[in-house]
Amino acid sequence: MTVTYLKSGKPSAERAEDDAKVRATVEGILKDIEARGDAAVRDLAQKFDGYAPPAFRLTASEIEAAMQKVSTRDMEDIRFAQTQIRRFAEAQRASMTDIEVETLPGVILGHRNIPVQSVGCYVPGGKFPMVASAHMSVLTATVAGVPRIVASAPPVKGEPHPAIVAAMHLGGAHEIYVLGGIQAVGAMALGTETIEPVHMLVGPGNAFVAEAKRQLYGRVGIDLFAGPTETMLIADDTVDAELCATDLLGQAEHGYNSPACLITNSRKLAEGTLAEIDRLLTVLPTADTAAISWRDYGDIILCDSHDEMLAVANDLAYEHVQVMTDRDDWYLANMHSYGALFLGARTNVANGDKVIGTNHTLPTKRAGRYTGGLWVGKFLKTHSYQRITTDAAAAMVGEYGSRLCMLEGFVGHAEQCNIRVRRYGGRNVAYGTAAE
Repeated sequence: MTVTYLKSGKPSAERAEDDAKVRATVEGILKDIEARGDAAVRDLAQKFDGYAPPAFRLTASEIEAAMQKVSTRDMEDIRFAQTQIRRFAEAQRASMTDIEVETLPGVILGHRNIPVQSVGCYVPGGKFPMVASAHMSVLTATVAGVPRIVASAPPVKGEPHPAIVAAMHLGGAHEIYVLGGIQAVGAMALGTETIEPVHMLVGPGNAFVAEAKRQLYGRVGIDLFAGPTETMLIADDTVDAELCATDLLGQAEHGYNSPACLITNSRKLAEGTLAEIDRLLTVLPTADTAAISWRDYGDIILCDSHDEMLAVANDLAYEHVQVMTDRDDWYLANMHSYGALFLGARTNVANGDKVIGTNHTLPTKRAGRYTGGLWVGKFLKTHSYQRITTDAAAAMVGEYGSRLCMLEGFVGHAEQCNIRVRRYGGRNVAYGTAAE
C-alpha cells in the first residue's frame, strides 16, 4: 500500500506525553472532590471559571430569568433543532422492543429495555457555548425515559448561558447546575453534600473532561470516550479544494488539539487544499485556534486508490467522516470504524453537530472501532429474565443443567437442578450426583 503524508501533525510520542499530563491533573482533582466534596467543587469553580455563587444549582425562577434573555429567533431555532433530534431519537427508541419467547414447551425467556435511573449530562461551554450538546444528551435521555436527568454547563462571562439553560430546560432536565470541567463531571459522578451522584455520565468535552469520564468509568457508566473533536474528509476529484479546506478548518476551530485529516487519491486536490487552508486562515475569525490545531493535529494523506483510502480511514477510525467521492454508497457499505458518516458534498458535519437530527456525541481516539455514538439506546439497559411454567420443563431442563454443572465440578450448582428434578419430575436424584 502506497500512502504518502503530504502534511502531518505532532508525532504520536508527543501526543502521548500530552495525554499523560492530562491524566495526572485529572486524577488529583478527582481525589480532591471525593475528599472535600462541595468545598473542593467551589474552590475549583472559582479557580477555573471565576464563578462561585451561593448555589450552583439553578432555581426555577433563575431558569425562567435566563430563558427570558434568549431572543425569539434563537428560541425558535432551538425548538426546531430539538424537534429534529426528538423525531430521530423516538424512531430509534421504537426500534428497540421488549421480547418474550417460548424457546421450549414451558420455558419462557425474555428481555426488557429499562432506562438508566439517573444521568449526568455535561454540556461544554469553554471557548464556545455548545447549546446543541444539551439537545443531544438531555433530550435523548428524556426520550429514553430516564427519571432523573442532571445537566451541567460552565458559566459564560460570569453567568449561566441563557441559550444553554433554555436548551437544557426544554430538553427535560430535572436539575441544572452552572459548573464546568472536571469539577462538574466529578461532582455528578462522585456526589457531594448537595449533589446526589448519578448512575451514568454523558456528553462531550475537552481532553480533561474526557479523561475524567475515563477515570470515573466503573464507578459510573459513561456513554463513550468523546474527547476533542476529530474530522476526516475522504475526497476525490469530484470536489474542490475550497470545499475541503472549509470543512477541515470548520472543525479545527473547536480547540487547539482537534485533529483534522484529508484522505484523497488526488494530488491536485491535496496540494490545492493545503494552499486554500493557508488562504482561509488569513480571513477566518477563529484562525487563532484553527491554525494551531491544523499545525499540530492536521494531516493530508495521499493514497493510490479508493481501496487504500478505505483501509486508512477504517484504521484511523475518526469521529466525523465526511465522504465526497464518486462512490459514496460504496464507502457507506464498507466503512466499519467511525463515529458518524456524512455522505456527499451537500452534507456537512456542522449540520450533524447542530440540527439535522442525528446525535453529535461521538467516539474519538479510535473508539469507533468498538462503539458507536450516543443514542437513545445508550440510556437503556437490556435485562433478561426467564420463567419455567411446567413440571415437565423443570425436570427436563434440570437434568441437562445438572450434568453440565457436574462437567465443571460445581456440585452445589448441580443440586439446584437436582432438587427440581426430584420435586417436579418424580426422579430420585442424589445430592451432588448428575441427573442421568
